[in-house]
Formats: sequence, C-alpha cells, structure tokens
Amino acid sequence: MGFYIFITLFISVMSILTLLISRRLVRKLHFSNKLKLVINIFLAVNLLGVIGYLFARYNPTIPNWAYFLLSIPIGIIFLLFVATVFYEIFSRVLKVIPVNEKRRDFFKKTLDIGAISVATSVNAKAMQNAKTVEIEKVNVKIKGLAKPKKIVQLSDIHIGGLIDKYFISDLVKKVNQLEADVVVITGDLVDTSLDFAKDALDELKNLKSNYGTYFIVGNHEYFHNVTNIIKYVNTLNIKTLENENVYIGKEDEGFNLAGVYDLIGLRVNAYVPDLKKALDGRMINNPTVLLAHQPKFIEEVKDVDLVLSGHTHGGQIFPFNYLVKLQQPYVKGLHQHNENTQIYVNKGTGFWGPPMRLGASSEITLLNLSS
Repeated sequence: MGFYIFITLFISVMSILTLLISRRLVRKLHFSNKLKLVINIFLAVNLLGVIGYLFARYNPTIPNWAYFLLSIPIGIIFLLFVATVFYEIFSRVLKVIPVNEKRRDFFKKTLDIGAISVATSVNAKAMQNAKTVEIEKVNVKIKGLAKPKKIVQLSDIHIGGLIDKYFISDLVKKVNQLEADVVVITGDLVDTSLDFAKDALDELKNLKSNYGTYFIVGNHEYFHNVTNIIKYVNTLNIKTLENENVYIGKEDEGFNLAGVYDLIGLRVNAYVPDLKKALDGRMINNPTVLLAHQPKFIEEVKDVDLVLSGHTHGGQIFPFNYLVKLQQPYVKGLHQHNENTQIYVNKGTGFWGPPMRLGASSEITLLNLSS
C-alpha cells in the first residue's frame, strides 16, 4: 500500500511541476505557436517517461538504453522547473526596468532564448557529470591515533539499472589503486532484487586493502530483503557490521571500526540500529570510527571520534541540496559536529533516479587519518 501511495504522490508532483513549466514558462515565450506546441508535446512525452520509469525502476529485464531514456525525465522536469522559477524572477524584474518598449521587447526575446538554451545546456552537463566518479581526498586529524591510516569510503552505489557489473568493475580498479588500509561501504549498495544484483556484487570480491572491506546497510537494502543481502555480501570477503565493531590495525596503532543498522529499522521494527551494542567491547584507549548511513544519526553519538555517512547524495542535482538540508544536518563533506566528534558525508558513488549530477559529483573518498 505504501508503494502505491508513493507512486500516486510522485506522479502528482511531477504532473504539477510539468503544468507549471508549461503555463509559467512555455506559454510566455516569444516563440511561434507551432514551436510552443512542440515544446509542450515534449513535456507531455517526458511526463509519460516519468510514469514509465516508476514501473521500470525495479524491472532489471529492461535494457539499459531504455532504462536510460526513462530515467532522465525526472531530472529534466526538476531542472526545467528551476529554470521556470528563475525565468519568472527575471521577467518580473524586466517589467519594472525603466526602458522603452522596443528595448524591453528585445530583452524579453533574449531572456526567452537564453532560458531555453541554458536549461538545455544544464541538463546535458548534468548527464555528463554523472559519468565521472571523482576521488575526494580528505585529511582528518584523529586524537590518539598512533599511526596514520587510509580509509576508502564508498556509499550509495545503488546497484541496479545503469549501475551494473561494468560500473562496479571500473570502480574496484580505481579503489585498488588507492592502496587503502581499509575499505568501507556506507549503505545503499543494492537497489534491486538480489538475483539481478549478484553479477555486479561479485565484482566487489576483487577489492584490495590491508585490513579488508566492511559494509553497513542503508535504507534501500530494507526494500529488497535486507536479510538475504547481508548474507550474500558476507560471502564476498566483505564483513557486514551489524551493530558491532572490529579493530583495524596492529595492536595500539589502529582504531575501532563500528557500524550500525540504518534508522529506517526503527520504522519497520527490524534490523534496528543500536549504538550501545555497536560500541560494546571496543578498545577504549583507541579512536573509534562509526559507520552510520544517515548523517542525522550523529544526534545519537557522544563518544565517537569520526562518523562516516552517505544517504544525501550531496543533493545530487542543485538546488535539491537545500531540500536535503531540511531533513539531514549535513549534506556533504567534513564537519566538526562537536568538540570530540567529526562527521564526513560522502556525496554518493553512484546515483539514484536520473543519471544526472549537478553541483555534487559522484565520489570515492580517500580519508587520510592522522594524529
């Protein structure tokens, strides 16, 4: 029932945004009626693509080219709506500028052509950005760390659809070149039925580091049988941290690595995060790094040196990051949460929904820890 409510609300919102684009942007353009009709037909077809995407999202039998075409309409609507808002603002400013009507008409035509040109260019740029995964190098000072350590963090890969075994194979090669002490995956690794994710997941067997690879579940794992996902990931030379901790490094030279289930577990009453249990038995004289999928879990943390999170995608498409900020205390990057605790939020190694990135690149994080 919840899924159908989500579909109804999502389609309703996308329909309203499309209508606003048509009424507040397309209708006001100094273009011929024929050209405006063509643009409106494109918007209608684009909206149908959104509906098709909702049914294709979890149907891995759909070929990638079709999935790509069905996934981009969401981003197109969002970016065109942003363009519409800016167009409205500039149009109102133009109306009050004290210039003669001939010059005002020239400015209006320039604004119309510019709005469509910029919107088209930004959409193309956003799609191009999603093809590149950048290495984010971050230096973090950790009190009491006897010897420097390198952590590579991956997050929000979202295997399924366009994120396939070829994407993961290339990702593994990039990670291995960083020669990490430990690799961590902070949730939302799988976003499809496990049967269709196995080929991509199997590529993760090739990850190399001095002390292994560790994984925590994110909210999306709960949508696809979290129990089976944990069991399968654990067969790939990857350890899922289930409200528990391990020690990374040689005696007295390393740190505690702890991991908790995702906050969605509180809502579904299964695989519930338990920080107290996750920290139980750790070596208290050594620093602690906690893996928690959602940044807002930081509100539960008191005596942890560093929290590594994901979930936000850095907003993925600007200015969506401002909406994410309403729900999460941190959207991306390194932050000093309080006197004792820092948090780093990975912008996501893959993407969800449209294969678009604007103002928030996909990333592999290399965290250089030092005393």
